[in-house]
Amino acid sequence: MITFHVSDMTCGHCASAIARAVASVDKDARLAADIPRKLVQVSSTAAPGELVEAIAEAGYHAEAVEAPPQSAPRNSGGCCCASRTAVQPVAAEMGSRSGSCCG
Repeated sequence: MITFHVSDMTCGHCASAIARAVASVDKDARLAADIPRKLVQVSSTAAPGELVEAIAEAGYHAEAVEAPPQSAPRNSGGCCCASRTAVQPVAAEMGSRSGSCCG
């Protein structure tokens, strides 16, 4: 499993776009997003560089980091996503949603 810091991931819509980008490289990849901490954990057979490139093509800046220790969920305010549980599994096949930024 590789962990990425995605500095411009701010909501569930961002996490979904990143999940679709990862799926474009590896349809069997598993992904969990920690939106308040701006972290994405990916379990994939693809090379980290391929994943970074796909995420960049989706419009986000990802940087591989050491996996940080888990902490209690935080509510950082702002988007409604910040009030959800810190680590959220994101299905790569999630479609676009309407309504709030979180769907």
